[in-house]
Amino acid sequence: MADDVVVQLQGVRKAFNPGTPFETEVLHGIDLTLRRGEFCAVMGPSGSGKSTLLNIVGLLDRPSAGKLQIAGEETTTLEDTALTRLRGHTIGFVFQYHHLITAFTALENVMIPMLGAAGFPNAQMRARATELIDSVGLTPWKDNLAGNMSGGQQQRVAIARALAMNPAVLLADEPTGNLDTKSADAVFTLLRQVNQEHGTTVLFVTHNPELARRCDKTIQVVDGKII
Repeated sequence: MADDVVVQLQGVRKAFNPGTPFETEVLHGIDLTLRRGEFCAVMGPSGSGKSTLLNIVGLLDRPSAGKLQIAGEETTTLEDTALTRLRGHTIGFVFQYHHLITAFTALENVMIPMLGAAGFPNAQMRARATELIDSVGLTPWKDNLAGNMSGGQQQRVAIARALAMNPAVLLADEPTGNLDTKSADAVFTLLRQVNQEHGTTVLFVTHNPELARRCDKTIQVVDGKII
């Protein structure tokens, strides 16, 4: 049903250096629909356009042509301020590198998106961050500095942070790429748990075919096209 559609791309193209002799089109007319609660893997060779696609879905970059709807809102005509607001309240990000502030505790890192929305910390934020830290299995480490945690623990904190605003969509760009097999499996299992328990739509970029097989569906991106 249409009201279940969380992400919809129609004829999306992306060119860099447009109008110059160096213009290069990276995405060539992408059509993609993601519904609420789907867990979708994105695979493809390096340079195929996977990260560009994720950046456009995440409203970090604008398409050169085509339409993009997020949570029912057409985004291609939105001003930057409105895009930032929509991104902050609708989309969570987990990257290959956790991008935590290492001098902050795990709890403080999870509070950062909420601080961006409210401007100052309060008890409600701390309670929400504590709940998320508990949900990713890091209760004993909530007051540890992020820089003193293992790679797997740091990525769990990053997932908790991505969920701080209860996003409709979680974008994960190779989130297990820097982890050992055991930690990678734990992080993937956690993402799947979030997807199933909260109905969060997950778009998961990976080079790992074993993890891709555990997703609901797999999108293959080759030379800027979905095949």
